[in-house]
Amino acid sequence: MSITDHALAIEAAEAGAAVVRSQYGTSLTRFMKTAGDFATTADVEAEKAVLDVLRAARPDDVVLGEESGRTGTGGNGRMWLVDPLCGTLNYAARTMLASVNVALRTGTPVTVAASADPFTNEVFWTDGIAAFVRRAGEDERLAPSAESTLIDVNLDPPFPNRSVFLAAHLLADDGFIEQFRPRVVSTSLAVAWVAAGRRAAYVTDGHHLRDSVHFAAGIALCQAAGCVVTGIDGQPLHAGGDGLVVAADERTHAALLTLIRKQRARRD
Repeated sequence: MSITDHALAIEAAEAGAAVVRSQYGTSLTRFMKTAGDFATTADVEAEKAVLDVLRAARPDDVVLGEESGRTGTGGNGRMWLVDPLCGTLNYAARTMLASVNVALRTGTPVTVAASADPFTNEVFWTDGIAAFVRRAGEDERLAPSAESTLIDVNLDPPFPNRSVFLAAHLLADDGFIEQFRPRVVSTSLAVAWVAAGRRAAYVTDGHHLRDSVHFAAGIALCQAAGCVVTGIDGQPLHAGGDGLVVAADERTHAALLTLIRKQRARRD
């Protein structure tokens, strides 16, 4: 292994980002998945670029890609989680809000990760110990901050916990309005922004997000940066809790959990 895992994650994410950037604004073929959800030629070709980098350096590792599924038969306990274009609907509508996510799960934990912004040429990355952003070859350590009071809330379906929690209801809560300002960018790049101090928190519903190709990289970044990361019920993600609440500090996290529990109490 002549290249470290975290350097490989960065290289792979950058390779995918180069494809995404080069195809922005072009005529894209769409491949329908489910109603309202599709991939584009940019998704498919960016994933191929990512996988080519990973396969060249780690041929024995398993890779789980959003578009190509699981490939490889390695029994070494290493699996790469790849989301080649998180924010496809934004991208197809010529909106520059997207990311390329690469994470490595070794055994149970995600040990390294990279999330590349194709349009700012920034790569947020972690070696599992600390988290950084790379610009023009220079690394700066990430420092979470709740100062902005901006909370990014994911409003994209599905909503598996709608019987006890809906993000749209959170936005209408007087307590939320008094404390925070909502933002909706509809890409997991916003999770990395919490680690970078550009968002105070991120909230989404969902199942099994810890091992999701969409969220694994952002979660690893935030954990390495020192953010507070739990499910919407406040339970640790490894305990199987649903949804995701990532906050820059304990105070913001506690305030959001209080608002979520109020919503749950009204529905019980």
